[in-house]
Amino acid sequence: MKKGSKYGTHRVIEPKGSLPQPAIRISNDMEICDNEILIDVDYLNIDSASFTQLKEEAKGDIEKIKERIIDIVGKRGKMQNPVTGSGGMLMGCVEKIGEILKDKIDLKIGDKIATLVSLSLTPLRIDKIINIQPDIDRVEIEGKAILFESGIYAKLPEDIEDTLALAALDVAGAPAQVKKLVKEGNSVLILGATGKSGLMCSYMAKKMAGDKGKIIGQARNGSRAEFLRNTNFCHEVIIADVLRPVDILDKVLKVNDGKEVDISINCLSIPNTEMASILPVRDGGVVYFFSMATSFTKAALGAEGVGKDVTMIIGNGYAKNHAQITLDLVQESQVLRKIFKEKYIK
Repeated sequence: MKKGSKYGTHRVIEPKGSLPQPAIRISNDMEICDNEILIDVDYLNIDSASFTQLKEEAKGDIEKIKERIIDIVGKRGKMQNPVTGSGGMLMGCVEKIGEILKDKIDLKIGDKIATLVSLSLTPLRIDKIINIQPDIDRVEIEGKAILFESGIYAKLPEDIEDTLALAALDVAGAPAQVKKLVKEGNSVLILGATGKSGLMCSYMAKKMAGDKGKIIGQARNGSRAEFLRNTNFCHEVIIADVLRPVDILDKVLKVNDGKEVDISINCLSIPNTEMASILPVRDGGVVYFFSMATSFTKAALGAEGVGKDVTMIIGNGYAKNHAQITLDLVQESQVLRKIFKEKYIK
């Protein structure tokens, strides 16, 4: 077997010297190096911001979405949306393990895993797209993928359905980061609280903030707001337009005793929501951008423009033990598990 770089730089075609994620093109040759893992892929979970963009570009036409995904992977050697720059994750079975990894990792041939690194850096070959489920951003394929030595993964647990685990692990970084950020007594605004990451963040935030805290969930319309209220994950639910920051601020102040919140968490999948995240947060507070549609420029200059002294955190998809933390939430909350089962087991 050929020797490979721990971080996959040997796969980079353009530009040379780059890491695989920011690279324009990488090799998706499925002959593995001595420190790589070959995966027989069942499903791709395209990240929400990317899939939203693909659907809008294709005007909802599934065949056009298929063509666009095939085109991206063909040109880039990976599933990295050229507009959003983001990818997603995958689920599949271990087909082959590089020689130097066999004694280092807890995997064997046939193990079912979910990758916890982005598709935007994962060498991928799609032989056929079998099905697309646009309501849950899932693409069923026949294909192969490569996991680098530095790549993280989770073996799928036997007591949780595979597709449910895949859906939860797709956003594993969010609730794990919220667990670190939210302290007892904090007031927290969750934008996009009715989505997959939003629900998990709301549940975790309420758990961490305790009886003295206040979790405020944002929903886009009445039906989504009613759904969120029924989960009991938030103390307050607001119906507000995330593209109208002052509307968000006004409604937050109304339910938070006229005060700005300590923390806001952006779990949205659309662009131009930076100021809706920043404006309702008090000076010295924290804004956590889990959304892959976030613009650093708009966030930085926007906060400056309204005189907000806030700490802004880019959503890191990795946190220590994030896979286990997330799977534990799904097992702990019967409400969360029921919602995920109804939506993601198909």
